[in-house]
Amino acid sequence: MNNESIKNSNEAPEPVGLYPHARKVGNLLFLSGVGPREKGTKVIPGVDLDSNGQIKSYDIAAQCHSVFNNIRLILEASGSSWDQLVDVTVFLTNMKDDFKVYNEIYAEYFKDNQPCRTTVEINCLPTPIAIELKCIATID
Repeated sequence: MNNESIKNSNEAPEPVGLYPHARKVGNLLFLSGVGPREKGTKVIPGVDLDSNGQIKSYDIAAQCHSVFNNIRLILEASGSSWDQLVDVTVFLTNMKDDFKVYNEIYAEYFKDNQPCRTTVEINCLPTPIAIELKCIATID
């Protein structure tokens, strides 16, 4: 694979490790895990941290809107689009408390395009976030 298959967005938050935002393989675009951080900062919409960087409280709705926006930015920068998403894996850190709100917001964003979806609960993510998405889209 060559580096031309690597896709990055100048608008989306920088990856937190050595990986691209996305990679094109054939007519598929594989997105790395995307969270709700804001570009150029460590700010996470809806998250209140204590002095040790631990989550005091968070707003799952704010994080959902932010992560969906970040996905859209990466898709568009890569030459794909929201309606070309075919598979979405969602990682939540608190299924019991957050699934209902997340599911309602998800339905707003995906009412016209309905990719396959898997939602799983995990005990933590690499940064203090409550949601992360891993997506696959088609690309020309």
